Amino acid sequence: MKFINTIHIDFIANRRYYFAISLFLIAVSAAAFFYRGGPNYGIDFTGGMLMQMTFEKSVVLHDVRSALEEGGLKSFELQTSDKIVMLRAKKNVGSQHEFEDNVKASLSAKFPDNNFRVDRVEFVGSSVGEYLSSQALKAFLWAFAGMILYVAIRFKSFTWGVAGVIGIIHDVIITFGMVLIVNKEIDITVIAALLTVAGYSINDTIVLFDRMRENLKLSAKEDFGTIINRSINQVLLRTMVTTVTVFFVSASLFFLAGEVIHTFAYIMVIGTVLGAYSTIFICTPLVYEYETRRRERLKAAKQGFVRAK
Repeated sequence: MKFINTIHIDFIANRRYYFAISLFLIAVSAAAFFYRGGPNYGIDFTGGMLMQMTFEKSVVLHDVRSALEEGGLKSFELQTSDKIVMLRAKKNVGSQHEFEDNVKASLSAKFPDNNFRVDRVEFVGSSVGEYLSSQALKAFLWAFAGMILYVAIRFKSFTWGVAGVIGIIHDVIITFGMVLIVNKEIDITVIAALLTVAGYSINDTIVLFDRMRENLKLSAKEDFGTIINRSINQVLLRTMVTTVTVFFVSASLFFLAGEVIHTFAYIMVIGTVLGAYSTIFICTPLVYEYETRRRERLKAAKQGFVRAK
């Protein structure tokens, strides 16, 4: 930690290389989108079959999942509460009768000594999926608008707010692209994880922007790039400690927590790294580019005014 506090890296000088890396990752994400033919929507968005069963004895979620997978069911979600099992499968499982027979046969073979009854079987329509799609889009738009407004008011600069949201969009697009590459299903859990990544990213950005604002007050006449570099180096230790901590927790969930939370943890592992990256290498260089050009325009306008006078 002492070593990190003594280093002074010029982050601004290589900003165009960082922009190029981000553009490449965004291009990869776009290529994954077209290669996969769009997102692989889960049950929440596509609709499907819902089946509720009650067993005579308690069952383990993992055993139920493995039984259904062995029976040929691939895309489904499970919820258990002691003896009650709730199964939701995508709509491409055949007719209701075929679906019910397949599930009964799979579970009976796996649990021959644990009888169960089917409480209900019903179809969840795609209208629910359309509603959730609309709400998810609104959630992102309202979140972005609120973040721009908050940063603009706090730092008295609409540009800083826009730069922060560009960093969030950068993180969400690339993270979403990584989800498409491995062909994971897009469900409400994925939306929640992406919003979590967005919140983590803007939090890291606000910490750095706050240090930049303090340094600008203390050294108003100093070169703007020098102030930004000093600010980044001053919060670098905090950023690294926070990022590494969240990364290890997310990685632990990814490898050890099981299938239910696997996608959420996968997104957090990627999003945590991207959040720190965009704060240092995207958001602040964008602020630097804008402020530098704005000051140059003001300086040129002032010189032109003096000459004319």
